[in-house]
Amino acid sequence: MAGMVSNMRHYLEKHGFYVSTRMADKMGIRAKNVRLFFIYASFFTMGAGFIVYLILAFWLKLKDLVYTKRTSVFDL
Repeated sequence: MAGMVSNMRHYLEKHGFYVSTRMADKMGIRAKNVRLFFIYASFFTMGAGFIVYLILAFWLKLKDLVYTKRTSVFDL
């Protein structure tokens, strides 16, 4: 059981959306604190913190797609 949880954690850390890391960099705090905030918010609001996390992940991904630097006109 512990191995499965560890494997899932490593997968999510490697392929995650980096919402916590990007927000922490923007605010100048540790990513660990932002992750803890989302965990506590999810417990206190019965899952709403997770929904906010997914919305932020979608928004950041969309922002990255819109604001990517293109080297030429033909990269569109």
